[in-house]
Amino acid sequence: QVQLVESGGGLVQAGGSLRLSCAASGNILSTLLMAWHRQAPGKQRELVASITSGGVPNYNDAVKGRFTISRDNARNMVFLQMNNLKAEDTAVYYCYTRTTPNWGRISWGQGIQVNVSS
Repeated sequence: QVQLVESGGGLVQAGGSLRLSCAASGNILSTLLMAWHRQAPGKQRELVASITSGGVPNYNDAVKGRFTISRDNARNMVFLQMNNLKAEDTAVYYCYTRTTPNWGRISWGQGIQVNVSS
């Protein structure tokens, strides 16, 4: 079993910044791909950013240049630094991870709200 706990969300003004954190715990030998997804009301959940075990990031074009994903393998954590936030970034953000053992078990966090006011 693996549990993901997100923190760092909240309300921020447009142009501001937030840093999301996600801590994975449980039966973890290693963390593989880690990512952040988000879902706005009435919209499909979408990938925001991902990062490989080797530290190679991938970003949704909507956030590229504004968000930075990083990870701390020793602590089984992944972070999302969000700068220059826009109203359209308002969503519930979900942590995602693939971990071993179990051939890359997929886990999702419960989601954390990010509200950007304009």
